[in-house]
Amino acid sequence: MASFEQIFQNNEAWVAEKLQKDPDYFHKLGKGQSPDYLYIGCSDSRVTAEDLMGLNPGDIFVHRNIANMVISIDMNVQSVINYAVRHLKVKHIIVCGHYGCGGVKAAMQPADLGLLNPWLRNIRDVYRIHKDELNAITDEEARYDRLIELNVQEQCINVLKLAAVQEAYYDHELTVHGWVFDVHTGKLKDLNINFAKILSDIREIYRIV
Repeated sequence: MASFEQIFQNNEAWVAEKLQKDPDYFHKLGKGQSPDYLYIGCSDSRVTAEDLMGLNPGDIFVHRNIANMVISIDMNVQSVINYAVRHLKVKHIIVCGHYGCGGVKAAMQPADLGLLNPWLRNIRDVYRIHKDELNAITDEEARYDRLIELNVQEQCINVLKLAAVQEAYYDHELTVHGWVFDVHTGKLKDLNINFAKILSDIREIYRIV
């Protein structure tokens, strides 16, 4: 692990590399941001949005928390989404989970995890919604992976419940995506969620604009 001194040396090297390629790089960066993407991902140290997407500073607006959750009472994620959609005018919202997610794994265990309990309960709710499908999977690792995917799907649905997102989504100015990052291969997987089908089932309940 790099020491604090090494981190600052790394920063100096990174600055030098950027300036060598483009002397105006930081001048341009300082003018503001206009990213096309909002990325909602997990706080896991192995999963960094810019690296896995091959993009640069300024390309992605990022929010990360344990197990990439979009919870109605979390004012942090709500504020991030609202700002990204209404002010930055992002064109894509990506909810990206990852295989090997510790938050999802913890939610699968019958254990008291203290402060984490209310947060992980939201993942347990995802299990409850999809209990029949998940319990039919006999292999524990396969069930774990599927819960990770279904959690991404449910968080995408939570994104679509928000007024700012609905306004842009129904005006065809915004697309929502559900992805999973495979930490074992480095590959991104698009879950190709059928949002049209899902929305047709829930629109009468959750449509607010």
